[in-house]
Amino acid sequence: MPFTHKLLALAVIGVWALNMIAVKLGIAEIPPMMMSALRFTLVSVLLCPVLRITRDQFLGVLLVSFTFGTMHFGLLFAALANSEAGTSAVIIQLGAPIATVLACLVLKEPLGKVRLAGLLVSVAGIGLIAAGPTLPPPLSLVLLLASATGWAVTNLIVKELKGVRPMTMMGWSSLLAIPQLLVMSWIFESDRWWMVTTAGWHGWFCVVYSAIGSSIIGYGIWYWLLQRHSINAVVPYSMLNPLLTVAFGILLIGDDPSPVKMIGALVMVAGVALILRRPRNLPDPTLPDTA
Repeated sequence: MPFTHKLLALAVIGVWALNMIAVKLGIAEIPPMMMSALRFTLVSVLLCPVLRITRDQFLGVLLVSFTFGTMHFGLLFAALANSEAGTSAVIIQLGAPIATVLACLVLKEPLGKVRLAGLLVSVAGIGLIAAGPTLPPPLSLVLLLASATGWAVTNLIVKELKGVRPMTMMGWSSLLAIPQLLVMSWIFESDRWWMVTTAGWHGWFCVVYSAIGSSIIGYGIWYWLLQRHSINAVVPYSMLNPLLTVAFGILLIGDDPSPVKMIGALVMVAGVALILRRPRNLPDPTLPDTA
C-alpha cells in the first residue's frame, strides 16, 4: 500500500481503540444491544437519505448487516458488559488471522511462509496479552469469538461485493441491522430498557462517537482500503488494536500496566511486521485489483 494509505489504516485503528474505551463506559448506562441499535440508527439517519443501493446489491448489504452489525458489534457490546476492555480487544483481534486464513482458502490470496510465521507469532502475542488481565467468563468469551468471526467474514464479503461505495455500505447495512438488534435487545434486555431514559453523558457520547467516529469515519476508510488492496495487506493492521486499547486504558481509565501485556504486545507487533513483509517469490498483494 502507499504510505498515505498505511497512515489511514493506522488512524482507523486508533479510532477503534478509543471506541472500546467509550463503549466500556457507555454500556454502564445503556444496555449493550440497545446501544448498538441506537448507534446504527444514528448512522442510517445520517447516511441513508443521501445514498441508494440497487436491488442487485441488497443481498450483499443484508449479509453485511448481519455479520457486521448483529454478529460483530451486537455480540461485542454484549460481551463488554462482563469483560475488561483490553482483554476484549485482544480476543477480537483473532478476527485478523481468521480473515487472513479465509482469504487464502476462499479467495486464493497468497500467504507464503513469512506471513504464516507472522500469523503464528501474532497469535502467540495475543495469547500473552490475554494472560495479563482477567479472562472473561465463558459466555463472554464465546460472544467475543463469535464477534471476531463475524468481523472476519465481513471483510471477505466487502472484498467481493463490487460496486457498493463504502458510505453506501455503511448506511444501508446499519439500517438493516437495526431490527435485528432490537429483536435481540427485546429478548435479552427488555427489563433494562428504562436505562435509556436515565443515561448520562457517557452513554450518549458512546452512541455519537461510535456512530460518527468508529462507523462512518473508521469503517468508511477501512472499506475504502479493502476495495483497493488485498485483505492480507489491510487486515493485519487491526492486530495493533489491542496494543492501543491497552495503552488508552492505562492513560484514560486507570488500568494498571502489566509486564505480561507489554511483552505480548511487542511479540504481536513483531508478528504484524512479518505479515506485512512481502516475500520475494510472491506477487505484491498490495497492488490495486484491476479486474
